[in-house]
Amino acid sequence: MTLPAWLTAISFNADGLIPAIAQDHQSGRILMMAWMNAEALQLTAETQTAVYFSRSRAKLWHKGETSGHTQQVHDIHLDCDADVIVLSVTQVGGIACHTGRESCFYQRLDLSGQTPEWQTVDKVLKDPADIYNSDKHSSNKPADSDHKIEDVSLTDDDNIKADSTTKTDNVPILQQLDRALAERKHADADSSYVASLYAKGLNKILEKVGEEATESIIAAKDFASSNEQTDKAQYDAARDELIYEVADVWFHTLVGLAWFDIESDAVLNELGRRFGLSGIDEKAARQS
Repeated sequence: MTLPAWLTAISFNADGLIPAIAQDHQSGRILMMAWMNAEALQLTAETQTAVYFSRSRAKLWHKGETSGHTQQVHDIHLDCDADVIVLSVTQVGGIACHTGRESCFYQRLDLSGQTPEWQTVDKVLKDPADIYNSDKHSSNKPADSDHKIEDVSLTDDDNIKADSTTKTDNVPILQQLDRALAERKHADADSSYVASLYAKGLNKILEKVGEEATESIIAAKDFASSNEQTDKAQYDAARDELIYEVADVWFHTLVGLAWFDIESDAVLNELGRRFGLSGIDEKAARQS
């Protein structure tokens, strides 16, 4: 495809991308950073709404296509090296970040103490569970089980951090969950499902772990009894349900760990320690 003259002036990187920084048109505050390819930038200029390129999905995404928080573009600026774009935008809904905050840059490094520490300086304007609501699994489940992982979900629409990791690298996702769960400990009980669990106390969290473990067992039994050859649709549905229920178990155990301020890396390190060891020897050593 032949690029317009103005696009040929841009120094895209080896992957054909350029970083794009979205800045509030009125306040000048930096709202987010994402990537654009030539097509995304051209569409942004033509429609005057922000269009980015998702590296993990290898496709264009219109800002706000999931959340509804689109960006109206007033000006597009190019830096002196022609390798960074700045968009002057009006953020519809006032929320640019997937966490429900005005800006993705809501953490400030506090240098006043002996040790620098990151501090959250922006409040959540809208709970992510309300922004990214999904009805996929809302059939006959209890009311308190509908906002589990969605409560701290990551979406490629509004989270450049999720876009910068590979699909097979789960460690960054777990770290994102660690941070989100830690934040929920200080949130109002009515603001999210996780915050309500914290408010009800450890026994309620442990009760949910038990409930989800039981549901995963039932889902596993249902999947085992399904037959791909005779009923493909039922087989696929049973498989999806098992994955969903196991995800619930994992999620609620992370909530339990967060109650004690234990991050997921501790579990990953323990699994790493065990890897390559004989399970029989490891169990015998533990008993002794």
